[in-house]
Amino acid sequence: MEHLITSAEQISAAWLDAALTRADALTAGGVERVEVQGERASWSHNARLKLSYRPGSAGELPESLFLKMVQDAVFGPSEVLLYTRDYAGLAGGPLVRCYDARYDKERRAYHLLLDDVSATHGNTWERAITPGIAEAIGDALAALHTHRWTPAQLAAIGERPAGEEDLDRYMDHIGRGLEPLLAIAGADIAPAWRPLLGEIFARHPALMRERLRDQRGICLVHGDVNPGNILAPLESAGQVYLVDRQPFDWSLTRWLGVSDLAYLMCTFWPEEQRRRLEQAALRAYHAGLARRGVADYGWEQLWRDYRLAAVQSVYVAVEWCVLEQDRERMRWLWTMQLRRAMAALEDLRCAELWR
Repeated sequence: MEHLITSAEQISAAWLDAALTRADALTAGGVERVEVQGERASWSHNARLKLSYRPGSAGELPESLFLKMVQDAVFGPSEVLLYTRDYAGLAGGPLVRCYDARYDKERRAYHLLLDDVSATHGNTWERAITPGIAEAIGDALAALHTHRWTPAQLAAIGERPAGEEDLDRYMDHIGRGLEPLLAIAGADIAPAWRPLLGEIFARHPALMRERLRDQRGICLVHGDVNPGNILAPLESAGQVYLVDRQPFDWSLTRWLGVSDLAYLMCTFWPEEQRRRLEQAALRAYHAGLARRGVADYGWEQLWRDYRLAAVQSVYVAVEWCVLEQDRERMRWLWTMQLRRAMAALEDLRCAELWR
């Protein structure tokens, strides 16, 4: 009953009974009927499940579930570990309830059986971000980060804080995109950006390396907090969920916690939205850290770290030009991201960090 599910045809009442029983969500009775509605996504194929139960059933008895199935998992088991290892025991965290998760190393495939929150939550691509949602995102990230904040908390799951070898791997990969970007960008980048981009790649990585000497604020990060991976309440303030952690082998998976906010706000949010809401999100994040016991990470340090991490929004755009097939195909995206990144660097006076 604990096998990997790779297609909707494998879903059965018996499999759901076993999965929900292991998760203590079904304590008596069982699933009488399940309706399956399949759908596709960028990296997976999914199914929404509507469940009805036999009379006398007891437990949480979720009526609507979301099954995510990934084959040829280029990101490895990271998303399964998100639920089964990295944040196990995190009460009230910003994670959707997970009832079952399986990863098959040989097939490089996995499935996740999650609560279906689509009736109450939606991603934030098309949403107007209010100060309340910005604050909820900041607090949600504080909840995740404080759970794996210290070297000891990282060691408990076999991880360690970022080291120079991690930064070298990250920069070696991203650096391959700078020359192609400059070669094809043309009028899509302002003339003043060309020397500044060279300056960033020459000077900023040394500041990242220097920052490793102080482990405060360096934790397990999500790494891809984009608007599609944030599920916010549809109608009122409330719990925000963070989903879809899928790092590449060159990604920084342990780094400055505030880099998750910098990635979101300096890369994906329109400039005016960032200017209006970044302080609210950052203040909520800092307050969330303090409320959960982080006492040695002051606001001034957080603000400097945010400015340091904001420069990495440039790297997000440049990385799209590493692979030749992405350079023109994704031009619409990386030019927008670079514009937003450069606006953030100017607003935050990031060049003063190394000049």
